[in-house]
Amino acid sequence: MAGKTAPLEDLSVAYVMDPVAAADWLIPAPVVWCLLIGALLVMLRKRTALQPLIAIPALAVLALMTIGLLWHVVVNGTVTMTMGRWLPPFGISFTVDLLSAFFAVTSSLVALAAGIYGRSDVDDSSRRYGFYPFLLLIMAGIIGAFLTGDIFNLYVWFEVLLISSFGLLVLGSRPVQFDGAVKYAFLNLIATTLFLVTTGYLYGLFGTLNMADIAIKASELRGTAPLMTLVTLFLLAFAMKAAAFPVNFWLPASYHTPRIVVSALFGGLLTKVGIYALLRILGMLFPVEREELSFLIALAAALTMILGVIGALAQNDIRRAMGFLVISGIGVMMAGLALGSPAGLSGAILYAAHSMVVMTALYFAVGIGARLGGGFRLSEAGGLYTRNAMVAGLTLVLFLSVAGLPPFSGFWPKIMLVKASLDVGAWWLAGAILMTGLLTTITVGRIWALAYWRPMPDTVSGEAPDERDLSPLSMGATAALGGLVAITAAAGVWPEPVMALAQEAARGLLDPSAYVQSVFPVEATQ
Repeated sequence: MAGKTAPLEDLSVAYVMDPVAAADWLIPAPVVWCLLIGALLVMLRKRTALQPLIAIPALAVLALMTIGLLWHVVVNGTVTMTMGRWLPPFGISFTVDLLSAFFAVTSSLVALAAGIYGRSDVDDSSRRYGFYPFLLLIMAGIIGAFLTGDIFNLYVWFEVLLISSFGLLVLGSRPVQFDGAVKYAFLNLIATTLFLVTTGYLYGLFGTLNMADIAIKASELRGTAPLMTLVTLFLLAFAMKAAAFPVNFWLPASYHTPRIVVSALFGGLLTKVGIYALLRILGMLFPVEREELSFLIALAAALTMILGVIGALAQNDIRRAMGFLVISGIGVMMAGLALGSPAGLSGAILYAAHSMVVMTALYFAVGIGARLGGGFRLSEAGGLYTRNAMVAGLTLVLFLSVAGLPPFSGFWPKIMLVKASLDVGAWWLAGAILMTGLLTTITVGRIWALAYWRPMPDTVSGEAPDERDLSPLSMGATAALGGLVAITAAAGVWPEPVMALAQEAARGLLDPSAYVQSVFPVEATQ
């Protein structure tokens, strides 16, 4: 006897039933690509000569993928893909708007330059122990953090990039690296733990971790739930990740210890993921609470940028000076978050993209300068201009750009932020930004005068000039430096395209209706 037939279920109430558009496969492609190539490189870890030959083309493909994704978002607006075809908020979503796509493109270009530079900076031993696999893995974490639409998965991608950063930090196994790694790991694990605890607190309040769902429910819970406590905890966790005052002491204690290419990658990208999280969570999800905290954020921003550049000015080790300049730049970005206006947020976004490129390139320039001059100590450096005028010229462009002087990329976001500060009467914040620019100019001018312009000292630590360790200069390293310098010069001379992207990205944060519409089309139209 035939059994009863089970009733058919309407799967459309739980699943996405429409076929995925071909262009939407660009949404997860960068992360999947990084993980696949990273796994391949692990399997080929003993073939050290093959590592850069595979990784560098793969990073070029990654850059093309993110550029294609940015174009997709520009043409079609915010796009979403939910994993496993589950409808959000139950399925885990990747939601890509202009902010996340813009940062993904910038970070992938920086990673490509790091891969090229690393071919000459990383020896066979470091290749064998995972430089290129860790590079692909850290890019999976960074781009995953930019693209995810779920706060718990933002935590997961933070963990991915944190684990891979540990591996990169200790490559070389020098005692100073382990000392820096311990400080880096301990304080970042505190921030990560705080982030996880706050995420659990958020889930207890909202019953969801989907960012679009939180944006819908935040206005309903405001006034009945302790959202200010929640946002303050997020601010503290991400401020520590971004190395903002007063929780920034881990960065200058660790960023000078690994190889230059690793320092460049960290200085260019890692702190910007913390800034992205602050922009996304405070700027888009909790704008009312951000406004309540705006003075506190502005005060932290001013102290971060000024104390950071003063720290750079006091250094004799050029690598340590670069670390303090990274911190100072974080303060400039947080100033835009504190303002919260369209001009303020767009200035912060544009400055973050600028800092990704310029700080990475500055570490490259410092590394090349050490090869030309024999070390990183400013008191023992000199004569770099006479040794290689082209590299000295490229470095000077970067110094002008990081100081915010025209006609390079650092000029425009600072102008936007100063104007935005004056528009709301925050003259002291505008003064802090201008004072930071002046002190940064003095700092990089000091480095240029001592390391590049003055003649090389006759002896360094008792060694004659011909006894110093002057490594040969790699064409790949110079090309990576030149490519990033070209980007900052082009963005300075022709800023309109990147300014338009930043301004549109800021509007998307202030009005998240398109973001919500992409995830919940029905709710957004009701």
